[in-house]
Amino acid sequence: MKRYKIKIEYDGTPFIGWQRQENGQSIQGAIEDSIKNIFGETITIFGAGRTDAGVHAMGQVAHFDINNKELEPFVIKNALNDHLRPFPIAILDVDEVDNQFHARFNAIQRKYLYRIVNRKSPLTIEKGRAWHVHKDIEVDPMKECISLIEGKHDFTTFRSAHCQSDSPIKTIDSLKITKSDENIYFGFSAKSFLHHQVRSIVGSLKLVGERSWSVNDFGDALSSKERSRCGAVAPPDGLYFMEVKY
Repeated sequence: MKRYKIKIEYDGTPFIGWQRQENGQSIQGAIEDSIKNIFGETITIFGAGRTDAGVHAMGQVAHFDINNKELEPFVIKNALNDHLRPFPIAILDVDEVDNQFHARFNAIQRKYLYRIVNRKSPLTIEKGRAWHVHKDIEVDPMKECISLIEGKHDFTTFRSAHCQSDSPIKTIDSLKITKSDENIYFGFSAKSFLHHQVRSIVGSLKLVGERSWSVNDFGDALSSKERSRCGAVAPPDGLYFMEVKY
């Protein structure tokens, strides 16, 4: 048996999310079906993270096991990319790994990027790939919230009611907020995240940036540990799974 690690890029717009489900096309399902066509085996791939419908990835990582054939990684990469057409999924790298490797459980850090386009005019080319916010947003007050978010906290306020994590306590290693022209970027790094945690935090930070909330309001919402205190959750369009470190 051979185990392979793959790095994946995808546009999440047409998918129901990463995880295979009964009611639509998933990224996991598309890749598993392609592997079956290539190897003739029904397998399960294990991803480093489960992105929701509409969420994109620049560096999702997954692994799978194959019993019947031995192929060079570059052959698998090219074959998968051929079979995945016309889905907006690209296999960027394939590596043979030790059978002890696990894409999810061996990860020591995950990085997500959230992107807002802050302008009056509607999005055209960028539609579906960023959160369009037409009301002016100030970056500086949002940056004042970084010290409240980084570190180990109970993030119940910014946790989906459907989250399956055993605990609401997570450690955010770093959060960087930057602006370039009309683009505002939120870069999150942590070992793991709660369901909707990044989108919930960004949705509430946006209220601070537009002066609907003060920095104290944000801090009070976090410390309340009440989901009802969270601002409107940011849409999936602007979220990107960027990188996994092992």
